[in-house]
Amino acid sequence: MNPQSKDDALPPVKNTIQLPTKPLNSKEWDKLKEDFKGKVNFESWIISQMAHGHSSVDVAKSLLAWVAAKNNGIVGYDLLVKYLHLCVFHEQTSEVIDVYEIMKARYKTLESGAYTLLIRGLIHSDRWREALLLLEDIKKVMIPSRKNYNDCIQGALLHQDVNIAWNLYQELVGHDLIPMLETLKAFFDFGKDIKDDHYSNKLLDILLYLRNNQLYPGESFAHSIKTWFESVPGQQWKGQFTTIQKSGQCSGCGKTIESIRLSPEEYEFLKGKIMRDVIDGGDQYKKTTPSLLELVSQLAKQNLRLLVLGRKHMLKKSSRWRKDEMEKVQKQACCFFADDISEDDPFLLYATLHSGNHCKFVTKDLMRDHKACLHDAKTQHLFFKWQQGHQLAIMNKFPGSKITFQHILSYDTVVQTTGDSWHIPYDEDLVERYSYEVPTKWLCLQRKT
Repeated sequence: MNPQSKDDALPPVKNTIQLPTKPLNSKEWDKLKEDFKGKVNFESWIISQMAHGHSSVDVAKSLLAWVAAKNNGIVGYDLLVKYLHLCVFHEQTSEVIDVYEIMKARYKTLESGAYTLLIRGLIHSDRWREALLLLEDIKKVMIPSRKNYNDCIQGALLHQDVNIAWNLYQELVGHDLIPMLETLKAFFDFGKDIKDDHYSNKLLDILLYLRNNQLYPGESFAHSIKTWFESVPGQQWKGQFTTIQKSGQCSGCGKTIESIRLSPEEYEFLKGKIMRDVIDGGDQYKKTTPSLLELVSQLAKQNLRLLVLGRKHMLKKSSRWRKDEMEKVQKQACCFFADDISEDDPFLLYATLHSGNHCKFVTKDLMRDHKACLHDAKTQHLFFKWQQGHQLAIMNKFPGSKITFQHILSYDTVVQTTGDSWHIPYDEDLVERYSYEVPTKWLCLQRKT
């Protein structure tokens, strides 16, 4: 809130020194500091540049030795953490342990960044269990991040302690944290060497977790899933990477993928839940955009019955809302304008759901907040399925061009199984998709009976 100081407002001083590429002695560091023209602290600046540029550990170590020699053997916390970052990046485990010992002796507690680095650095060493103690230290003040849990789980699997890995996984999801996909992949990679029905069932539970949370594995994770299935002895699973036809049939095995359309029972169940948990619950969300007329006009040409939901301030003449445009909107569509103090999104949900299972809606809102109000996995899945089958997402909008909508698929893009088959949608490497899009590539797994 405070205005910037004059120093902050100055442009950064152009760096006139090169980062060293080999360790320097005390005199060389003295000279480099002398040549430095910046107004910030030289030691902090140089170690930050080294961390950013991933300088070698030896060069950074020579900096710390120079600093320690000038300060009675003491190196400040900030320098230690930046040096630790380099050690972890370069996987210099012995150096990580040295910094760990220094920090443990000097500080009773650390901030989360240092804990995260130490955990990541220790899991590769024979002292990996001490990473679990650091995780416990984090728990005293906050819920650890999913990255912290990922590192500890990876460490436990690396050192063959499966029980600890699963316990940490249960703890992670118990905190309502979404695991990193690399965490889940690690369990499948590890499972290739385990012939255990109990472990296999846990992996199948992970696939159901992906289904219930509408998560899509990446390409390498999909390969790990395929490899694990094909490695299960006596099961005769065979996998292939394929696509789904517009009809909803798998191009690989010919099976029909689950329909995106909700059954009447599912629809009524979801409608009731939305009314109780989202609309009556006072959920709040986004605003409308002024490019309303063009969108309404294009949909009206398709002889569709339209309902526009907005707010009363849109009827007042302003630079944002032109009166003549609003009048044209009202001629082409039924309109409902809520009070300005209310949020229009719950009205959108209410109107769409009560108009019937055939009704579509247009909004830029991804409705993550609404989904968060639905507390059980079944309702969340139904909401996502309903959204995918009913939301018209605008793909592109250029001035003067026709508005195009993302095609609504006839099938549900979600992990699914029939017992002797699995179909798993996955994201291809290097292929980006918009948040309203779903993957187009699938892993098809069939068990020979």
